[in-house]
Amino acid sequence: MNLDDTDKKILQKLQQNSKITNKELSNGLSLSVTAVFERIKRLERNGVISGYVALVKPDKVEKAFMVLTQIKLVQHTKSNVVKFEAEVVKLPEVLECYHVSGEYDYILKVLVKDMEAYREFMLTKLTNLEHIGSTQSTFIISSVKSTTALPL
Repeated sequence: MNLDDTDKKILQKLQQNSKITNKELSNGLSLSVTAVFERIKRLERNGVISGYVALVKPDKVEKAFMVLTQIKLVQHTKSNVVKFEAEVVKLPEVLECYHVSGEYDYILKVLVKDMEAYREFMLTKLTNLEHIGSTQSTFIISSVKSTTALPL
């Protein structure tokens, strides 16, 4: 789908605040409310907009301890990859999982309450998954940049 400048402006505004009204959008874009509504519906139908979420501050729900966990599988076969991926997506502590190239096979973004909770996660959940050869954990000291907005 080709996005024109107006589509990009709508997407930028929605990424900043998904609760912005069509009227507010229309005022900023010199479009009718109906035109904005139709453009948003088209973006949704075409899968450009995949959903709307509320961003929750991790520290407000006692989940401010972030860890990047690198995983190396015992053997990088199709069967092991498929099984590992099917299991890791079920872990609520894992916010993101990336299959990567390099020394490790996967990088997980894990969010838990504290170091004790991470240890419990590692011992009772992550290391119980089949085909994990090794792990390495990097503990986040502070966030320098974190955004959900895509550059358009």
